[in-house]
Amino acid sequence: MATYKFSIKKFSYTFIIILIIWYGFTTSIQPAEIITGIIVSLIIAYVSVIHFNCCDPILVSFSHIGYFIKYFFVFVFALIKANFDVARRVLSPKLDINPGIVMFQTKLKNDFAKMVLANSITLTPGTLTVDVIKNNFYIHWIDVTTDDPEKVYQEIAAPFEKILLKIYN
Repeated sequence: MATYKFSIKKFSYTFIIILIIWYGFTTSIQPAEIITGIIVSLIIAYVSVIHFNCCDPILVSFSHIGYFIKYFFVFVFALIKANFDVARRVLSPKLDINPGIVMFQTKLKNDFAKMVLANSITLTPGTLTVDVIKNNFYIHWIDVTTDDPEKVYQEIAAPFEKILLKIYN
């Protein structure tokens, strides 16, 4: 059985994130809600730190908040653009798709950053991350316009990865 080292940094970071999410959903400042939120967040943070050790103890620093905000807006813009594109395809009488699996290489070294990129691609309609092998991403794309890995990268991943490189590498 593997042994895991408890990390106070990872625990603190996880606790704060879970507590913010808790208060975001409850939106209450009643003493019972505040105490319950702290207790539940402590328990969840402790269990997740003990059992889920996939990543570095601290994944980001607070100096990267500006990049997170920028990433959020880049992601939302890509999400809206992709939603309109998929809706146009669904509503058009002629099904205008050319589906296929394409591949590109990432410059990201951090596994957590690769996971964020893969999920961002999957959450964007019209694309689905099929597999990530080392630095190669395999993406199912609703309308393959090129199979050149560099052009695929520019079309699908470049806006996300440019910011993720500043945050995680």
